[in-house]
Amino acid sequence: MMSHHLLLIIHLLGATVWVGGHLILAVTILPEVLKKKDVEILLDFERKYEKIGIPALLLMVISGVWMSYKFGIGFSNWFHFSNPIETVISLKLILLLITVLFAISANFFVIPKLTAKTLPLMAFHILSVTTIGVLMLLLGSFVRYGGLSF
Repeated sequence: MMSHHLLLIIHLLGATVWVGGHLILAVTILPEVLKKKDVEILLDFERKYEKIGIPALLLMVISGVWMSYKFGIGFSNWFHFSNPIETVISLKLILLLITVLFAISANFFVIPKLTAKTLPLMAFHILSVTTIGVLMLLLGSFVRYGGLSF
């Protein structure tokens, strides 16, 4: 059986790659892309980043769900907002779902038609997913202090 500490390390490594990659994209790559109106710079970064970004996201999902069960919060307890740890888990799952919706939108509707004219829409997707990633990281930090109560 995998220890909670090892699961947490895997989760944090995934978060480092996922959130860090999106911060690099949002803060360094995106401004250059928007300034030059060059979609190829963005597409080149996306192709390279996806090779580590998607596996990092999958590791976070798997380790996060596993840790949820180790906390005694299984699927049937999600989205009840009945205790502080479950509240954090449920909020993170909602943000994960929103991230997935942005990914579907980007991959099926925005990127296939990406031009200099549609770059602002892609920028919105990038900034949204980056913000969500940072919010998920902040939410996760509350677990250390017993969760989040409203």
